[in-house]
Amino acid sequence: MRSLSSFKAVALFAAALAVTGCATRTEGPARLGLRLAPAALGETISVQQHLTVQRAGNTNDLDAALEVDADKVSLVGLALGMRVLSLEYDGRELTEWRHAMLPAQVRAADVLEDVQLTLWPVAEIARVLPAGWTISEEGLRRTLKLNGEVVATIQYSGLPRWQGTAVLDNQRYQYKLTIVSASE
Repeated sequence: MRSLSSFKAVALFAAALAVTGCATRTEGPARLGLRLAPAALGETISVQQHLTVQRAGNTNDLDAALEVDADKVSLVGLALGMRVLSLEYDGRELTEWRHAMLPAQVRAADVLEDVQLTLWPVAEIARVLPAGWTISEEGLRRTLKLNGEVVATIQYSGLPRWQGTAVLDNQRYQYKLTIVSASE
């Protein structure tokens, strides 16, 4: 019975990540490839998050614990209370641990990209964008564009960005990720 429960937890988490665009793409343009130094956040944070992913009429929920300091970004993904993915990024190397049943196409690099796109200062993101990419911020809304076309928007409930609610609407990969965070 425990292995069936474990399988369901991993399947739920894998499905949620796959629909968020955190899976390797076999068609369409490549992901942005954002990799900012942890210190570029300019803050130390530790938050528990509840994630809701919506795509193609499906909704999936999962929990995560995120910690960022000047030296590293750490994230642990939980499905039904069981760890199914963890990642650590020190500004140079991204390492991950994954449950054995987690599909290979669920990529830690894509998860890190969504975290950094949502939380890091817009000026730091703009500084490293490849040619053709732009990011702007007006009030509590960010817009990421490629060659003038909107790729994603992020709406925040308030500041700082890692508290409250952030809604990432990725038009390129057609998913909406709602992140509800609370400080520890």
